[in-house]
Amino acid sequence: MSVEDQKRAALRHILAAWDGAQADGCSPEAIASIALFAALSDFVDRYGVEAVARFAETLPAAIRRGEFSLAAKPPGSNGEAP
Repeated sequence: MSVEDQKRAALRHILAAWDGAQADGCSPEAIASIALFAALSDFVDRYGVEAVARFAETLPAAIRRGEFSLAAKPPGSNGEAP
């Protein structure tokens, strides 16, 4: 399986788990917080604190470029969080 296929499959699994957590009454904010914690904890275990800190420093620009958006932005949207 290619890396892109692995990423698509992993995203399907994560989104299914997300839906399951919401069905159990967990708020999207709680799920997101724990998902970030789990991902960053795994990265720190694999790559070390400094490598993950350097990676985290790249996140603001990536977020602003829309790299973490699953939905198309509506026309005229300024991208600000509600």
